[in-house]
Amino acid sequence: MGTTRHRRWLIGYVVLLGVLVLAASLVTTALMGSASYLPIARDYPGRLTGLVTTFVRAVADLSSLVTVGALTSALVAGKARPVRESGSRRQLEIAEWFEPIVVRRAAAVWVISSGLLIAFDSADSNGLSLGRIASPSALWFAMFSGDFGRAWMITCLAAIVVLVTSVVTVRWVAYLIALWAALAGSLAPVVVGQVLVGPRHDFAGDSAVYQTVVAQLLLGLAVVQTLRLATGRRNRALDRAHWRSVAMVGAAVLIVTEAVLLWFKLAGSSPFASATGWLTLARLAALALVAVGLYSVAGSKLPLGAVLLTTGTAAFVACGIAMTRIPPPQFFVPTSISQIFFGFDLSKPPAFATLVSQWRPNLLFVAAAVAAITAYLAGVMRLRRRGESWPVGRTIAWTLGWVLIVVVTSSGLGKYSGASFAVHMAMHMALSMLIPIPLVLGGPLTLALNALPAAAKDAQPGPHEWIVAVLHSRPLKALYHPLLVFGIYIGSYYGLYFTNAFGTLMKFHWAHQLMNAHFLLVGCLYFGLVIGVDQTPRKLPSLAKLGFLFAAMPFHAFFGVILMSDGAIIGDSFYQHLELPWKVDLAATQHTAGGIAWAGGEIPLLIVVVVLALQWAVQDGKLAKRIDRHLDSGLDDSYDAYNAMLERLADRTADRTADRTADRTADRTADRTKEPR
Repeated sequence: MGTTRHRRWLIGYVVLLGVLVLAASLVTTALMGSASYLPIARDYPGRLTGLVTTFVRAVADLSSLVTVGALTSALVAGKARPVRESGSRRQLEIAEWFEPIVVRRAAAVWVISSGLLIAFDSADSNGLSLGRIASPSALWFAMFSGDFGRAWMITCLAAIVVLVTSVVTVRWVAYLIALWAALAGSLAPVVVGQVLVGPRHDFAGDSAVYQTVVAQLLLGLAVVQTLRLATGRRNRALDRAHWRSVAMVGAAVLIVTEAVLLWFKLAGSSPFASATGWLTLARLAALALVAVGLYSVAGSKLPLGAVLLTTGTAAFVACGIAMTRIPPPQFFVPTSISQIFFGFDLSKPPAFATLVSQWRPNLLFVAAAVAAITAYLAGVMRLRRRGESWPVGRTIAWTLGWVLIVVVTSSGLGKYSGASFAVHMAMHMALSMLIPIPLVLGGPLTLALNALPAAAKDAQPGPHEWIVAVLHSRPLKALYHPLLVFGIYIGSYYGLYFTNAFGTLMKFHWAHQLMNAHFLLVGCLYFGLVIGVDQTPRKLPSLAKLGFLFAAMPFHAFFGVILMSDGAIIGDSFYQHLELPWKVDLAATQHTAGGIAWAGGEIPLLIVVVVLALQWAVQDGKLAKRIDRHLDSGLDDSYDAYNAMLERLADRTADRTADRTADRTADRTADRTKEPR
């Protein structure tokens, strides 16, 4: 249940926990000293640089947690009211000022701290003292000689987006965009950190992505709801049954991903043999405390649950910051070139049998597939419990699409996509040209709108209204502009492969995953406009869909021809550094990739043409049946109306003819009277 009682001691407790997080991080840095740098061949920048960097990093992590938590609370747990934007279109607006104020203040701190870390963390990772980075040339070198400077630039930009959004508007969709930006900013320094180094870092990187997102959403929401409770405001999330279920699932995700990270960082060593192991065990204990806090909240013990949640959150964050100062055991495991780039070794060339038999789970897409199929089937079951039907073909299409995603990303195609440009092209053509077809035919948004009940007239807007608000928003309408979608869809290939971007991105697991997600999403945007079941913000006429589809064929063909021509090798330096155990002819591989791009662009488009023709036939059949039903029931008066229209036109013609005859007669009579006698 909610509460209106002030519990000011909770504010003091939350502040105390924040101070303890800062203190624990600084103590760890002071105790480690040069041991954080020298064992991994990094110059020691001095105690002051390490302490200042750790302090600012702790402030940035805490402020980002509160920022994401306040955004989440405003979106899913705060009050929202519908407002009329233009015509009959309605948008949602944040109706309470507590969360927007928290967002502004936390985002302002996040902007400052992440901006400072662009310089401080760059200096710390390059072994430069704070005095040395006062030189512009040294600072510029430090910022762009490693990954941390670039990562904090992205974080700072994301924080600025959140801050500006919270200042200029309280629109629900704007806050949703700000939340996406905040999550991207939170991920940037994580994916380039310790999870990027060592064997099996592909598993660790994917686990860290899910853990960071869920931790920011769940733990940030817990902190903000505790602040609401402390200031006498109603607790709008943690005491609700459906939010408790989601929170418990989130806690389970955090514990599982932390276990995977423990397995990765220990690299076969005992968890009691290193500081990293002890800190990871402490993080698991903190997450267990979070789960107990959620259970206590479920029992309506709000103050006790809030204390447990915030205590577990503080311990989790403090141990995470401390772990960034300690080289984990996986840093010292012998690593091959393939393991440096991919996280695993490749012992056989990518023959057909190898691609079929060599599987390696892509945790990012496997988990996404399980969640997407489960949510879809839950929606179908909800409709059936209400006595409503849902087309079986759509369910099959959606399930098939996600199964294909798992097959493409986790089979030999996904495993060898980094080592062979031809395999890479086959996987990306499947993600952008083939797999989006069944996904857009599944109609997930239509299912969600049918399965989720609409809120009552004066009730608080819920998930149904959130989806409607997004679909009617101006940003989504702008994104679905056909020219923009076409430009992104075609330009992605030319921009990625004919610049230096491809060779740079292939060096990092997170970048490879980002490419996969980008091509999949862009493909869904493109085919959603043509054959999608869901209603898009912009609709194309039937003939325009066909033209929109055929317009892409020459660009794909031309792209394939360029790859097959005797030009520069794409990603040459990257492939040269792999030192694979088999001989690779890069020119022949690129020629094969060109053929795949050519054929892979034509065949799916022809499939879409067939699907589009079938959709037209179904629509025509439904229209004909509708007309027949009206005619059989005697309710269709379209032909009578047509005959009446013809009669009215005939009457108008007769009247006009009579008027003209009368006018001519009058003119003749007047002329005769004027003639002299």
